[in-house]
Amino acid sequence: MSTLIRSYKLCSNARAASRLISSSCNNHNNNRGNAVNRIFGMQVKVCEPWSRAGWRLGFSRGAKYATGYSAVARKSLDSIMKLDSVKHASPEEIASIWNEYHIGRGHISAVMSSQLFKALQQRASDCPLFVIPLWRGEGFVSILLQAQMPHLLFTSLEDYKARGTQASPYFTVTHYEELADTKGLILVRGDVVFTSKLSDMEAKKLLEIAHSLYLNDSRFRLVREFNKHSEDFDFNEVFKELGSTS
Repeated sequence: MSTLIRSYKLCSNARAASRLISSSCNNHNNNRGNAVNRIFGMQVKVCEPWSRAGWRLGFSRGAKYATGYSAVARKSLDSIMKLDSVKHASPEEIASIWNEYHIGRGHISAVMSSQLFKALQQRASDCPLFVIPLWRGEGFVSILLQAQMPHLLFTSLEDYKARGTQASPYFTVTHYEELADTKGLILVRGDVVFTSKLSDMEAKKLLEIAHSLYLNDSRFRLVREFNKHSEDFDFNEVFKELGSTS
């Protein structure tokens, strides 16, 4: 695991981008709720699928926009869940518990295999930048994605153009590798920093698109072209690949 990041800032090599325009929620039962309580060491209300009622927002959510966002060093996985409690749990059980824990807690969660993460890490390290069209109604907002593995940072391309490396991320994602060797799992957690700029559903969609851009060979071709030959990049290809709903 790499050293904890004390500040999330967009690197200067993102400047090239400025020139260009599995998480699911299953039905839960009391036994599963008890497992969550035991592993995370707190009372967690078991919610119905996709329910957003009673969300308790995290420390960074709803913050006012500020230039040069500096985040608190991220929590270690052991400070979020009791790793000893899942020592004998199957990967499927851990994945279910991880996603259930984050329902209604103001975070976006996902789980991926360590094998897929290795591919993601290798590709993202070589090609760390991309611009994602986030559709809103009949138009879209251009979102700049920057990989600083094991983190993904998302902000508005317009904000990056205006503020450069001081642009504040709207959404940050961490991939936890602590269970990679023993369970073959990577636990993923995302935090929406500015709820006035990005909704939870939009953040979830961005995470899904970002993973697909690096793990789908056809889509990664676009990412590679964007990073290696940005002067010749045709953004229309992105619309063709992602479609009008992304």
